[in-house]
Amino acid sequence: MNGLYWMVLIVDRRNAGRFLDCLEKNRVSLSLQTAAQGTAASELLDYFGLEKREKAVLLAVVTGPVWQQVRRALQHQMMIDVPGTGIAFIIPLSSIGGKRQLAFLTAGQDYTTGEESALKNTKYELVVAVANQGYTELVMEAARKGGAGGGTVIHAKGTGMEQAQHFLGVSLVSEKEMILIVVRTAAKNQVMRAIMDDAGLETKAGALVFSLPVTQTAGLRLTDHPDSQPAADAE
Repeated sequence: MNGLYWMVLIVDRRNAGRFLDCLEKNRVSLSLQTAAQGTAASELLDYFGLEKREKAVLLAVVTGPVWQQVRRALQHQMMIDVPGTGIAFIIPLSSIGGKRQLAFLTAGQDYTTGEESALKNTKYELVVAVANQGYTELVMEAARKGGAGGGTVIHAKGTGMEQAQHFLGVSLVSEKEMILIVVRTAAKNQVMRAIMDDAGLETKAGALVFSLPVTQTAGLRLTDHPDSQPAADAE
């Protein structure tokens, strides 16, 4: 397990600071944080006398060995396996846009370039662009130029942005917008290159871009063949 992964950690928002400290102690110095809300039924909360919990979602790029280290710390130090504490999981990355971006996203982690995702030959990829707040349209204009359709925006706050000057040669603000764009695998490199050229580190958007493999989709069939009609379901 030596590849790169996108780690997702969902915890009670009141405990987010403690979990961020845990990540930093285990070599994850750069992460994104966004707000979320739990979906437990109100009847269940009333029964146990609990309040509705606000959640924090922590996101970071990790190597396989660092994930194993973080996982042990989450289980043994943060007691994440106790019901209601939180959940963490990883998704393999398929590519990162540029060597400087790779060095920045994996700061403090040992990683050898050239290792590939365990998921190969997928039809679609999820392109993730992390840009300075207020520049979503610039990113999407570039992505459309590369052949992408629409995207979804998530507002987040970055930690460890002070390392950007060292690794990237530019300064990045902590307020971020994360733009999620599903594209055909064949178009992924073109879309990523367009974002890097028109909304990348040398622009005000300061976008970092990477991609994740998508194994199955629904609702994208007609984007493959614009002139085709929906086929009847097979019996």
